[in-house]
Amino acid sequence: MRPEDLPRALARGLAPLYVIHGDEALLALEAAQSIRDAAREQGYGEREVLTVESGFDWTRLAMLGNSVSLFAEKKLIELRIPTGKPGIEGAKTLEAQAGNLPPDTVIMVTLPKLDRTAQNSKWFKALTGAAEVVEARTVERAQLAEWIAARLARQKQRMRPEALAFLADRVEGNLLAAHQEIQKLALLHPEGELSLAEVQAAIVNVARYDVFHLGAALLEGDKARFARMLDGLRAE
Repeated sequence: MRPEDLPRALARGLAPLYVIHGDEALLALEAAQSIRDAAREQGYGEREVLTVESGFDWTRLAMLGNSVSLFAEKKLIELRIPTGKPGIEGAKTLEAQAGNLPPDTVIMVTLPKLDRTAQNSKWFKALTGAAEVVEARTVERAQLAEWIAARLARQKQRMRPEALAFLADRVEGNLLAAHQEIQKLALLHPEGELSLAEVQAAIVNVARYDVFHLGAALLEGDKARFARMLDGLRAE
């Protein structure tokens, strides 16, 4: 599912296993926090966080799932795999865990963006076959204005198309900064419509450009965006 679909899924009840993967850090962080909040509200009083690093002991995952808590009847286990590569032992453990999920436990596995080989691996297919899967995809430039408008609506603000386009240009490729700039507008201005002048006065240029998108802008014939991206890449 997309991150924006997660709240509706959580409202129907918690699943025993969640997998969050993708390259958009803000959306992945927000999805994980939504699951934590839902678990807390539904009585999952204990939280364990495991980060897979060099020398990680994979038996800890099974032990935590099978252990009885002294402090709470239900627990949330977060398994973070920053590299997206669990290794041979980890792959076998994940396959086994997906086929034998412990009771009164929610397991949340967080991964970066995975290539096609990783997504076709046995361990990933085992996980996604048993889990609710959230994919934190990059918000592309074409969808960015719509994304900003939805975020503004949460704080009861809105913009005209020219102001949305201006803001999208200034935060392209940097969704964490876009989130902060949108929050800043809520602090600076009351609810309602924001003018282009108000947005221009408040917003810092925090765009981060990808060199691979430069060619796309050239092929699309978008001269203004191409020049802006080229200036940004040179500055970086």
